Amino acid sequence: MNFEFFIAKRITRAKDYKNSISAPIIKIAISAIALGVVMMLIAVATGTGLQRKIREKVSAFNGHIQIFNYDTNRSDVSVKPVSIHQDFYPKFEIVQGVKHIQAVAAKGGIIRTEKTFEGIIAKGVGKDYDWHYMKEFLIKGHLPNMNGERTDEILMSSFMANRLELKVGDDCSALFLRDDSDIPNQRRFKISGLYESGFQEFDASYVFVDIRHIQQINRWEDDQVGGFEVFLEDFDELQQKGDEIYGKTLSTLDSQTIADKYYFIFEWLRLFDFNIYMIIGIMILVGGINMITALLVLILERTQMIGILKALGSNNWSIRKIFLYNATYLISIGLLLGNLIGLSLLWLQDHFGLIKLDPATYYVTQAPVNIDLWHILALNAGTLLLCFLMLLLPSYIITRISPVKAIKFD
Repeated sequence: MNFEFFIAKRITRAKDYKNSISAPIIKIAISAIALGVVMMLIAVATGTGLQRKIREKVSAFNGHIQIFNYDTNRSDVSVKPVSIHQDFYPKFEIVQGVKHIQAVAAKGGIIRTEKTFEGIIAKGVGKDYDWHYMKEFLIKGHLPNMNGERTDEILMSSFMANRLELKVGDDCSALFLRDDSDIPNQRRFKISGLYESGFQEFDASYVFVDIRHIQQINRWEDDQVGGFEVFLEDFDELQQKGDEIYGKTLSTLDSQTIADKYYFIFEWLRLFDFNIYMIIGIMILVGGINMITALLVLILERTQMIGILKALGSNNWSIRKIFLYNATYLISIGLLLGNLIGLSLLWLQDHFGLIKLDPATYYVTQAPVNIDLWHILALNAGTLLLCFLMLLLPSYIITRISPVKAIKFD
């Protein structure tokens, strides 16, 4: 074994082949591996990053799972109230894996100014509301404070504020219709902050107000809300936890996951998985083909050495291992270079946002990056293993080399 490693080391030294015909081919093979790794890292990091970012934005406005009254209403507006006196509120302990639950209510209305008006969905939230996601979207002002007495502060998107020609600190008048009256209910709010999620479907309609306004407009009791939003610890368990929650709530209540509510968005996100797998497959195939070519050239170039080793008593498998060790070493160089370049590019994108995207199409203003250690390790290990397996077949040509003819080979 030491002898084989010694030979492998000899034939991988640059001075042994830098002037040979195999030098440019080996350089091309290493470059192909490095380029493939760069492309795979970018595809995985940006693909999963975009999926995660869009999931977070949808979750910020809806939670992961919604619980509401069992009826035919599937709009974003709360119609029938739900009592907060439930076994799962304020702490959801009947199902494992739930991180947070919050009570909300929504009401459709209109914000009117002297020049124009906009239709809105006023989302009422209380002191139990988790502002984690909205903090990331906040661009001006501050979030409304729901901890004290009922507040008239309102959080509005910058998109809506621009259309209404309003800014932080301005007052605005909102009109809400009631089921028991033809006369609209008018409320006066003060803009405390502006947010920008990049998700125009939400930015164009959602404003955040104190839930007590919605309760008063609908003439609900203090212990009645529109529904509940549930956040999970692990989004990958969404469907499983959604089924569990549906099965453990009252028969008068219904539940819905955001994947079901926004089916078209999540189906579109699933297409990214196919694109990622396709890019990985193509890059590994291209890198493997280049390594096969390099290995065949190395074998051809060292035919005499193969013949001498066979004449000295080495078997076919021991000689094949010499070239496989050599190829693995070259693959490792390509992986190292690819990781250095790929991770550097991803770091630059993550910190400086060099690549911009159209939010109308991708719901984000720049390509998001998700650098996961396990993804990196899996890509490198998978590339090394698959390329090595692809080289087993071409290395079989060594068994067809005759010692007598090889020693005469020039």
